[in-house]
Parts: sequence; C-alpha cells; structure tokens
Amino acid sequence: MHKDPKILHIIVAAGSGARFGSALPKQFCLMAGRPVLMETIDRIRSYGHGRIVVVVSESMMSFWAELCQRHSFTSPCVVVGGSTRYDSVRNAIMAYGDDAEIITVHDGARPLAGPDIMERVVDAVRSGCKGVVPAVAVTDSLRIISPSGSSEAVDRSAFRAVQTPQAFCGQVLREAYSLPYRPEFTDDASVAEAAGAEIAIVEGSPRNIKITHPADIILAETYMKWNG
Repeated sequence: MHKDPKILHIIVAAGSGARFGSALPKQFCLMAGRPVLMETIDRIRSYGHGRIVVVVSESMMSFWAELCQRHSFTSPCVVVGGSTRYDSVRNAIMAYGDDAEIITVHDGARPLAGPDIMERVVDAVRSGCKGVVPAVAVTDSLRIISPSGSSEAVDRSAFRAVQTPQAFCGQVLREAYSLPYRPEFTDDASVAEAAGAEIAIVEGSPRNIKITHPADIILAETYMKWNG
C-alpha cells in the first residue's frame, strides 16, 4: 500500500432510531443547535484525508437537503440507504468503494469521534491489519443469561465495548459485503470476520458515545462544552 492510500469514509445515517423514542431519527435531532449528523460529519472531516459519503434513508433525503440549506451546511455525497444497516453499507461500497484501498465505516449517531480515533484505525490498516475496531474496557459488571433464564457472572476483563469508526482493507470489505446477509451482522467487523478477516482492536474513547436515548444528547453536549 503506497504512502497515501485512497480512503473512503462511509457515515451510516439511514436508521430509524426506534429506541430514541422520537418521530425524528436521532441523527437528525438537534445537538448544540444543529443536527447530530452534521457534527458527526465535521468530526470525520477534521481527520483531513479521504472522501466522505453519507448514507441516508430514501424517506429522509429531502429532509436532509432542507436541513443542510437551513444550517448552511455542505453535505458530502449522499447514498440512499437500504432496509438494514448491512444493505446501507453495501450500497455505499457499490457506489463509491470500487477503488478504495481503505474503507472506514462510522455511525452517524456518534458525533464525538475525534480525528485521533480515525488516525489509530487507519494507521493500523496501513500497517497491515485487515480490519480494525476501536474499543473501550467494560466498566459495568456483566452476567450471561442462559436459555432457562438463570444467569451467572462473567469476567468483564475479557470483554470490550466496540465503537466506530471501524477501518478495513478495501478489498477485504468489498469481498465481505458480497456475503448473504445474516442477523448476527451487528457491525462491519462482524461482516468482515465472517469472510475470514482477523479483526484487530485499538483504543477507543469513553467520550465516543452513540446517541441512543434523549439523555445521550445532553451528555454529548456536556462533553462538547468541557472538552471540545
């Protein structure tokens, strides 16, 4: 891989955000005065390398365009999402990923991923890793539940909470997304792993939260106020 590989950053923002409890998907809700997705895009832009595409559901395309006009925001290229996250990422790869040497995939609802995390995952792929995820140690106690409903404690030191952006060798991810969809594909690393790729882990950040509930927006705004 040459010194400046072609990098494609895919930001997935096509989800309905059902758990958020709002008629408006969480990535379009306001955070510090503007939509969450805009902050997410600007954080990825701050990395300074590569092309960005954002995946939006067909039903929200015109609304996203209106938001961009209202906030004087220049959107990256937009790809129409699919019925699942898997379909959305595959659509982006098919549209813009043919010649990408490194592909990163990031949740549109993670607005605080700084360029340091992107640098770590991309550098790991440049060093030869096929797939890389940022992750943080689990701080809560964990229990595993059996089919009967009983539970037992597990050693949390053996577990990590996985975040995005995740980075992959472009050819590896293209081949992975030729696989048929499986329900256990919860992120892009699980897709790449099913295709035989070994997934490395780099340090994530406790601040790199995913907006899932309304209280998460308040927490993210607090992080922005005190930490930038």
